[in-house]
Amino acid sequence: MLKTDFESQKNRYRVFGNMALVVPKELDELEKPFSLHSPKPFEIRLQVPDLRVPIRNFLRTREVGEFLSGALAGAMTKAVLAPLETIRTRLVVGVGSKNITGSFIEIIEQQGWQGLWAGNGINMLRIIPTQAIELGTFECVKRTMTSAQEKWKQIEGPKLQIGHVNVNFSLSWVSPVAVAGAAAGIVSTLACHPLEVLKDRLTVSPDIYPSLSIAISKIYKDGGVGAFYAGLSPTLVGMLPYSTCYYFMYEKLKKSYCQSKKKKSLNRPEMLVVGALAGFTASTISFPLEVARKRLMVGALQGKCPPNMVAALAEVIRDEGLTGLYRGWGASCLKVMPASGITWTFYEAWKDMLLVEKRIL
Repeated sequence: MLKTDFESQKNRYRVFGNMALVVPKELDELEKPFSLHSPKPFEIRLQVPDLRVPIRNFLRTREVGEFLSGALAGAMTKAVLAPLETIRTRLVVGVGSKNITGSFIEIIEQQGWQGLWAGNGINMLRIIPTQAIELGTFECVKRTMTSAQEKWKQIEGPKLQIGHVNVNFSLSWVSPVAVAGAAAGIVSTLACHPLEVLKDRLTVSPDIYPSLSIAISKIYKDGGVGAFYAGLSPTLVGMLPYSTCYYFMYEKLKKSYCQSKKKKSLNRPEMLVVGALAGFTASTISFPLEVARKRLMVGALQGKCPPNMVAALAEVIRDEGLTGLYRGWGASCLKVMPASGITWTFYEAWKDMLLVEKRIL
């Protein structure tokens, strides 16, 4: 008994010289180091929210899928058709030869084969956000307008009574596709116009602007931030009819063809043809405005920039006649038609792969 008590307390002795003291059990426990299993006296826990699920759900939304599909389609199309874009820009602006073959030979002689891809780096940087914003805006506005029309049909829309006359406001006469096309062109132009300015400078005057960094520095030095938006007004004026007509024609041709063939959707070759026809029609209708726009944007390089779009059109007619309004139209169609067809084909293909609801169906 005594031995047991001594053994139970011997670990509690503390020796100080020739003296031995018994330490109380409570103080003895405090002197022991904290073990891995003992509770910590103070602890702060920060719980970081798991964002993987929200991010994954966001990336799977329809809008993101359409945005990415537009970006990928634009990049793939532009990589293939960059030489035609270079030739078209030179013909429209009036640099060098006045025909496609002569312009092609001229570029090869002066700059080599790589000259056909002059400004293609900035062109790719321009087309990726432009196509993403344009196609994404088109799809979003089209859905919104279609939904608004359905709601107005159900509630019969607002009415205005003036005396004995009742005026019914209706959205049935408004084409959701036309409104969406116009919105797509305006939004993408406002967002990406500085890239268009850089692309034109690099393409038309590679000797003055040999690289992207030099072009940005020189343009900013000459005119500040506003120089990157040179020609914005005529660009919007030219883009509005083109974008409206382009998307309207594509949807109209696609719908009419599917109804005539009694099918739900187009196959890839049919998309290529329908897209090409839509691009051809839109380009033909709006091409004079495109000529005036290009003249205004690069006119400063030649020291004779017209003050506005009307003056630019008058100058073209005075110098070259009415046919001057369609100078470079052949090269433009040569570029626009395959570009439109290929873009729609790639776009619909990427949507089939990226949109979850389409994969489920």
